[in-house]
Amino acid sequence: MYGAGASESLLGRWFASRPTDVTARVVLASKARFGTGPDVNENGLSRRNLDRALTASLTRLGRDNIDLYQLHGWDPLTPIEVTLRFLDDAVRAGRIHHIGLSNFTAWQMQLAISAAKALGLNVPVTLQPQYNLVSREIEFETVPAALYNNVGLLPWSPLAGGFLSGKYQKDAKPAEGTRAGSGGPMMDHIHGDLAAKQRNWATLDAVRDIATSLGATPSQVAYSWVANRPAVIAPIVGARTLAQLEENLVAADLELGAEATTRLDDASAPTPNDYPYGPFGVKQRDRYVDSSDQAIGELF
Repeated sequence: MYGAGASESLLGRWFASRPTDVTARVVLASKARFGTGPDVNENGLSRRNLDRALTASLTRLGRDNIDLYQLHGWDPLTPIEVTLRFLDDAVRAGRIHHIGLSNFTAWQMQLAISAAKALGLNVPVTLQPQYNLVSREIEFETVPAALYNNVGLLPWSPLAGGFLSGKYQKDAKPAEGTRAGSGGPMMDHIHGDLAAKQRNWATLDAVRDIATSLGATPSQVAYSWVANRPAVIAPIVGARTLAQLEENLVAADLELGAEATTRLDDASAPTPNDYPYGPFGVKQRDRYVDSSDQAIGELF
């Protein structure tokens, strides 16, 4: 967790205790947008707040610059041009190397990229969205926009808060100390609406079956699936122990195969209403000659 900046302070001590030939290999990323204290002005993407947040991060990290500086979320109160100009200034000053986004919708990401290009500013190069086998809705708009703009995806929660690790059982209460056991939105994977819950458990059954057939763990299967999706650069791996980290890193080399991938795709496919992402809506974005029979067939 972020710990109101404590995670950066911990990394700062790590950097200070290691030789340069080790630390030089690190690609360092951080974020700004949400406050680390009670001050109402410690929020948003204004020039004032981003300057304060970046200075604080660099101080905690003991660094002169950050490789990838990400906007943690959209700010509806600050013009995107103001935000982009600050980030461009920070790149030119050598305080950050690249600009990233997080939790932006497709239109917000496209607006940021188009505005940066129009103003001749540095363009965002990554997006950090939630993406996993039980949360695939970014495939409707965000993934195509990322591919169009050559933006790399860095998915967070690739295990759906631990759900895809296989540690939860359908008819058992989540254990205390787990993400689902602590309540909040992570519970939705287990106690969402009936259709979503059924789909999620069917997806987990497929993950478990495939893991058994491959001699892998459910976590490795889930990581491998998301790591090989279009536009994905690398999923964000979270681990509580060194053993978990070592186990999950192996997923980078796990090949699921076409049959297993198709089974996972089918089991986890989101089921939108007919418009704009269902069959009828999708047809409106296709180029066919005679639209009368397709349209009428869908409506009646």
